Amino acid sequence: MQTTKHNWTKAEISEIYYKPLLDLVFEAASIHRANKDYNEVQISSLISIKTGGCAEDCAYCPQAARYHTDVAVHALMQVDQVVQAAQKAKSGGASRLCMGAAWREVRDNRDFDRVIQMVQEVNALDMEVCCTLGMLTEHQAQRLADAGLYAYNHNLDTSEDDYKRIISTRTYDDRLNTIKNVRKAKLTVCSGGIIGLGETEADRIAMLQTLATMEQHPESVPINALVPVKGTPLAEQPRVPIWDMIRMIATARIIMPNTAVRLSAGRNEMSTLEQAFCFMAGANSIFAGEKLLTTPNPAFDEDLAMFELLGLKTREAFKNGRPENTRIEAQV
Repeated sequence: MQTTKHNWTKAEISEIYYKPLLDLVFEAASIHRANKDYNEVQISSLISIKTGGCAEDCAYCPQAARYHTDVAVHALMQVDQVVQAAQKAKSGGASRLCMGAAWREVRDNRDFDRVIQMVQEVNALDMEVCCTLGMLTEHQAQRLADAGLYAYNHNLDTSEDDYKRIISTRTYDDRLNTIKNVRKAKLTVCSGGIIGLGETEADRIAMLQTLATMEQHPESVPINALVPVKGTPLAEQPRVPIWDMIRMIATARIIMPNTAVRLSAGRNEMSTLEQAFCFMAGANSIFAGEKLLTTPNPAFDEDLAMFELLGLKTREAFKNGRPENTRIEAQV
């Protein structure tokens, strides 16, 4: 394990971020390779358990009810449907299943009760279970933990200063408070951001600083490239240059050396060579499967072929130990 630092300044992160690209990647790769498991990549599968009709106004999201996109609204999935999807993902090489619901916040109702059951059932498959359900209270986080949840995803998206330009229906503090509630329940945190929203490089650095100065670094940091969707306010944004993704991944690897840096949305537009550069820069986690909620993503067999080509191995579930709350016998 590498030594972690939690008092990063923007100036320090900026100095890393703006290094000559090859020097930056070399430093990140050196830190990454100091970990004996540097060639292991975790495969996660992300499914939308409730699609569309969201009350939020996230400028990038096709699931917002106020935007006219091609995303159809679907009610919350049944438990057996989720179990089948989890079994398919596991057979494809995934060790983690993330369930996403287009909600602004979790409500204490029958739908949440069903999500609790989903968590219990997928946990029984010996997979790491992650949820992204919007804002949640400390009590709700504890209910998820008691059901066997392993991780909770709640992205910062961008910097605090830039946030209001992207979302007006909740605040940056709302995001941070949800992460605090997740930590109180002793769940692992998955939190990152999106580049290509029209943010500045200073915004990217500020977002990384927020993550890297948390009392405990997120165990997983997704780096997403915006996938513009027709009908959303950001539909005309240009594709993010691959070098920007590599720069973000390498910087995240250097400042959060023990965190899983996840190569996330936008991967469908990347060549194998571009993805290889991202892995070299320190990415050690991906989402696989045909869709990321509502956007296209490479299929499992394509990824496994790429892994074989690059000499990468799939990471098993609970590599760092299985928390008490995820033990299957605790659910009986």
